[in-house]
Amino acid sequence: MNFKLLAPGDFDAYAPYFRNQPYELCIYTLPSMIVWTNSLARHFVAIHEDILLIYIDFPKGHVAPHLIMPISPERKIAPEELSEICSSAELPIIGNVPESYLNHFGRKKIAAFFQIEEQPEYEDYVYKTEDLSFLKGNKYAKKRNLINQFEKEYVRENRVRIETISNDNAQDCLVFLEKWCEEKDCAEKRDKVLACEREAAINGILHNTAIGMKGILLRIDGEINAFGMASALNADTGVLHFEKAFSSVKGLYQYFDRECARRLFAGQSLINKENDMSIPEIAHAKNSYFPAIKRKSFQLTQLGSHPAYMAK
Repeated sequence: MNFKLLAPGDFDAYAPYFRNQPYELCIYTLPSMIVWTNSLARHFVAIHEDILLIYIDFPKGHVAPHLIMPISPERKIAPEELSEICSSAELPIIGNVPESYLNHFGRKKIAAFFQIEEQPEYEDYVYKTEDLSFLKGNKYAKKRNLINQFEKEYVRENRVRIETISNDNAQDCLVFLEKWCEEKDCAEKRDKVLACEREAAINGILHNTAIGMKGILLRIDGEINAFGMASALNADTGVLHFEKAFSSVKGLYQYFDRECARRLFAGQSLINKENDMSIPEIAHAKNSYFPAIKRKSFQLTQLGSHPAYMAK
């Protein structure tokens, strides 16, 4: 199979495959695949008959290369065909398989071709847009209090301005991102996940409109203190890919998160905030917003595949 490295200029060519794609995990958005193609993770694509194949490799070798689910706007790919694809591509692992796929074909049928393992680090957190837009009820009382404090000090004093991310303010966003990364210590030698996310965020800022992303930023006294970027997963669900805010400003994150829900997900009933990568601090933050759904992820390993593959 002739795989090629995915690039921002490929968006228009491959977007038709995603218009009716059936998978509910955050990875199955074309903008996400494009921006997460960087020095630490790379997405490769190939068209095979009527489907789009994607595999991910990791130049630093910290994760084995693997396929994700094939994308077809018209049909579901049966387990036997998945196994044939794995053999043809010489890639026996399929990651980020949604639970709905297992439910559709049945675990017994899939288990005839693959070993099935859950991937808890890739379980997605999904929220009702209405919940995050209004934060009603006692469970959100602390967040509303923090928002009120932020509004009193900054919003009511006309110190806050929210803008759409565009080419005109992209450079300012990049400057903010570097400051945020200094605060969080995003150096690759310290944290590969944050380093990879930094590169993905840069790609998103530089190419947002060309690849179907939309974003907002928040300025306090003229300086960017937060930004967020999102794209559509399907007609009902959007994915919040990036949401960064200075932790030193009390109530900023809570206020900005509410604004992201209101401004980036109008017309969509659900917000997917991606996964926690098994990082306790991220899991705590995501759970504090009381997800309505958690979407499980699974890995399929082709039966009879050789361990030497791991060194490929």
